[in-house]
Amino acid sequence: MKTIFIQEPGEIGIFEKERPIPKKGEALLRVKYAGICGSDVATYAGNQPFATYPRIPGHEFSAEIIEIEENSQGLKPGMVVTANPYFNCGKCYSCQRGYLNCCEDNQTMGVQRDGAFSEYITMPIDRIVYGRGLDEKILALIEPFSIGYHAINRGDIQAGDHVLVIGAGPIGIFAMLSAKLKGAKVYIADLLEERLSLAKKLGAHEAIDVSKEDLGERVRRITNGNGMDVCVEAVGLGSTFLSCIEQVCFAGKVILVGNGKQDTKFNHSILLKKELNVFGSRNSLHDFEPLIDLLMNDKIKIDQMITHIFELEEATDAFEALKHNDGSMAKVLVKF
Repeated sequence: MKTIFIQEPGEIGIFEKERPIPKKGEALLRVKYAGICGSDVATYAGNQPFATYPRIPGHEFSAEIIEIEENSQGLKPGMVVTANPYFNCGKCYSCQRGYLNCCEDNQTMGVQRDGAFSEYITMPIDRIVYGRGLDEKILALIEPFSIGYHAINRGDIQAGDHVLVIGAGPIGIFAMLSAKLKGAKVYIADLLEERLSLAKKLGAHEAIDVSKEDLGERVRRITNGNGMDVCVEAVGLGSTFLSCIEQVCFAGKVILVGNGKQDTKFNHSILLKKELNVFGSRNSLHDFEPLIDLLMNDKIKIDQMITHIFELEEATDAFEALKHNDGSMAKVLVKF
């Protein structure tokens, strides 16, 4: 079979390898579509803080079951599925308390262990989620959608809250959509016009181009000088984290979902002065099925998130294009 392989930062190619053989408790899956996450691009570029090399990337995917043993989930060959790509140890303090997404030894497909960018993969049966007839391309978006969805659930956002999302990449837009599902009035800020245009099409109350106007002044006008009830950081930079602290109201909430390698220096007394609630958000284990429900019941549409589809043979071009993304590429899928 063909597989996409990152040997080291900046070195990616398509190689042949043996098709995997499922072990007891595993299924053999034929990958249909796989999304290129920002973390995959970061692994390629050498900016992913948790990646090890060499590595097969990918953790957002849809696939067809080829081989599977009899199981309690009723999964059978021919079904189109997705899967949870986070492998927890089951032994650490977090796992013992039920916080499986916060496993101290978490291994994410495509980061600490090989991922889904192969024609065939094996997966533990208990991690497989039936797609219930959802379009194969949309099913490949469930994992990234779950990241934004989990982040918003962390912050317990209420109907009528003023929410600012900083960063209109895919995760930021998925967080925006998730906050809208809560009944919040959601604003989104970015430097790239095309990202903001997509966010506006998908329902952002206002899109703020911070390359053209001062974010603080705009927030003061929107909130009558009070600040946002909730700020979501979806970039992964120190400067955008500090911007969230600045733009959120006193006794407000800051949700961190962006991932990066930069250190951030600031006077922590501002957290005390404003008595802020700061939430880190990591992975998502229990949101796949609720999101499939929402999409199956037409509670929300995310088709416009898919801006590009590359054939497997073009996958290396897709990674290179995303490395230099000008904002015109949102969710990019590789068709297997």
